[in-house]
Amino acid sequence: MNTYSSFQIIGPKMIGPSSSHTAGAARLGKIVSKLIKGEIKSVKFLLHGSFAKTYKGHGTDRALMAGLLGMKEDDENLRHSLEIAESKGIKYEFIETDLKEVHPNTVKFIVTQENDELVELMGSSIGGGNVKVIEINGMKLEFVGQYPTLITRHLDSPGVVARITKILSEHNINIAFMSVYRQDKGRDALMVIESDDKLEQELVGAIKDSTNNIKEVYIIDSL
Repeated sequence: MNTYSSFQIIGPKMIGPSSSHTAGAARLGKIVSKLIKGEIKSVKFLLHGSFAKTYKGHGTDRALMAGLLGMKEDDENLRHSLEIAESKGIKYEFIETDLKEVHPNTVKFIVTQENDELVELMGSSIGGGNVKVIEINGMKLEFVGQYPTLITRHLDSPGVVARITKILSEHNINIAFMSVYRQDKGRDALMVIESDDKLEQELVGAIKDSTNNIKEVYIIDSL
């Protein structure tokens, strides 16, 4: 007969003292890692509310960096993530700030890639290791990372959504939730599709090849 501790039952398996401040933080970093193409030159972590006040004591700083380096919340190397980042030549800065009307455990990542392009993401750790992403590259959106997730950045034009959903159907992908967000008519839009099924990387090429209006395609594994 297997025995389980209360922490295994009510919270995630993790390194660190807090499901919100360490496990959730690592999961947010892991999502950002999926948006990055190539190596990281530098990163700024803008910390809001409780994150800003307690990030050193609860290991939030190490958890955020660990996730950004691709580690999961239970990785033994999480506690050494800052040293690992330094060994890779990654410059980093933790900045206490006010991100306005957001959850107390919120962080904004500003990542500079090796090609000098920026990746920005804002998300919140909402308890029990659960997270919610609320902004990518300045565009408002919302997803929680509990399902395999497909994100596209595309030109807001007729037929783009239909092409993407057709490709998913051809790959026997069932859509659990879908949302589309846009800056303005005819400008950049983001589509978030949360799936019941595993999303293979081959979908990225198929979607990009389907129309010239697709700018970026990202696949984020369920957390």
